[in-house]
Amino acid sequence: MNKNILKFGLLLIVFFLNYSCNDDFLERYPLDRISNDTFWNTENDLKVYNNSLYNLARNDNDVPILMAHDDGFDSNNQSYWYLDEMTDNIAPREARHIFYQRIRAGKHTIPSGPDMFGWRNGGWTFVRALNIGLDNYGKAKIPQATIDKYAGEARLFRGWFYADMVSKYGDVPWVEHELTTESEELYGPRTPRDEVMQKVLADLTFACEKLPSNWGDGQAPGRINRWAALLVKSRVCLFEGTWRKYHGMSGSGTWLTEAANAARELIENGPYKLYTTSDMTHAYNAIHRMTDLSGNPEVIYWRRYQLGVFTNHVQSYHAGYNGGATKNMVEDYLCTDGLPITVSPLYKGDALYENIFENRDPRLRQTVLHPADQPYYIYGNHEFSKYPYPRITGMSGGRMSTTGYHIIKVYENSAAVATYNTSSTPGIVLRFAEALLNFAEAKAELGTLTQADLDISINKLRDRVGMIHMDIANIPVDPRYTDDGISPLIVEIRRERRVELFMEGFRYDDLRRWKQGKKLLVPSYGMRWDAANKTRVDPTGKVTIKSSIDPVSGIEYLDIYKGTDFAVPEFVATKHYFWPVPLSVISQNPAITQNPGWN
Repeated sequence: MNKNILKFGLLLIVFFLNYSCNDDFLERYPLDRISNDTFWNTENDLKVYNNSLYNLARNDNDVPILMAHDDGFDSNNQSYWYLDEMTDNIAPREARHIFYQRIRAGKHTIPSGPDMFGWRNGGWTFVRALNIGLDNYGKAKIPQATIDKYAGEARLFRGWFYADMVSKYGDVPWVEHELTTESEELYGPRTPRDEVMQKVLADLTFACEKLPSNWGDGQAPGRINRWAALLVKSRVCLFEGTWRKYHGMSGSGTWLTEAANAARELIENGPYKLYTTSDMTHAYNAIHRMTDLSGNPEVIYWRRYQLGVFTNHVQSYHAGYNGGATKNMVEDYLCTDGLPITVSPLYKGDALYENIFENRDPRLRQTVLHPADQPYYIYGNHEFSKYPYPRITGMSGGRMSTTGYHIIKVYENSAAVATYNTSSTPGIVLRFAEALLNFAEAKAELGTLTQADLDISINKLRDRVGMIHMDIANIPVDPRYTDDGISPLIVEIRRERRVELFMEGFRYDDLRRWKQGKKLLVPSYGMRWDAANKTRVDPTGKVTIKSSIDPVSGIEYLDIYKGTDFAVPEFVATKHYFWPVPLSVISQNPAITQNPGWN
């Protein structure tokens, strides 16, 4: 960008020399800065400006849309990997992850100032930057189609950002032009949700129509293309459609149709496909452990990290800080006959730790560490014979887990033991698998899902790991979900989403849009902790995580939050589906009201 500014400055000097003796040249633009009057001329000007938007969007705390890992030290507690900690998927105890634990337990309070990933000044600065561009792109003397593709980038970002804000706060102030200190909108009320979301849909639709299919960057982690925009549109519309359906609002069908159509366009006409290998025992896991995603056919957009430029240390904090997968999560994986563990004759129970992996969806063993797989994943960089897994908080040597279910889905040992804060572990922002899930769910919610639809979506995901197909004529009934008020088909599609997208930051939004906050009331349990496992895993009594009797099964399990402030989770339906507006926002603008239940 500095080269472009220098070039522009030199052109201004030449212009000044040519016209310095011209009496008509009475008003001269400043030579020491670029202004709206002088900047918006060429495609390169628009490109350079939009580069700055990507730079702003890199701050996930302020702009939580292109979520990946934060830069530097803060990557220990700010990453899309950690978002599942707000749910029944993962159970951390690390103090640096207290933000996620509070939300999961319903113990968060009204913040006095900006909160992580929420209503922050940096987010509104991003919106202002988007609107400045959109107000000025048209000044360039270039073809309209060229202008539109850069406007498409900005409108995609604006629609995506606002959709995230609406999902957390409901009504939010909609601003679509650059404001000044005199603008009345600065002190205006929140714009109704329906009005904001209609504008969001217009932004996303424009982006899908005007963005190029390929920027000529080799699909590198450079610019967002129209295929990425279609995936974002399907995600946003699926959220809004299901939110409206399950929260008693009108118009769900329109949004679900938009979601299905956007996903289908990407699936049928896009250049992406699932990453597969001949080794089905590691194919699903492999994509999440790659340190370079260049050319990966499944990854639509990702964030690259590079030593000396932009680094993180998420791997070195992953095992200890992330806690571990919950019993509830592990039990949701189907058996290889396509039946849930509650009804399948193939399920061997959990009395022996290794048995939980037997006859199960292969993604379980590619997500949670089987003790026999420690040499393959080099988990913890220690000798398995010396430090056998599972290892639980309180034990010494190796890497600890709060639950006993060690997460290996994203673990890459060489990056985990790299020099502090110099890791280049990439972040997958958008991948093709989500489009398959969005499509199947939208069609199911519309009541139009067919076997052919399943075969081009969910069954493709199952093929990657050699899992039996979902058969629409033989959908199992899991007794654990019969009181959710949904069909067995939708239960299984939601299960598929949970399994495939585990630890990618979707579960919290999914539970809220499905109006399934009650699932956050279930205590976070870990592995079975009866006498046999205590003797085998912890013969010297070093484990510090407490245990409880599961009231459903009558069996003892690790109880991750027992004895802590989060031991008894809360979820108030009239309150916790939205986040509280920070007090600082309301004090600065009394027209902004607080969300229900937070007063």
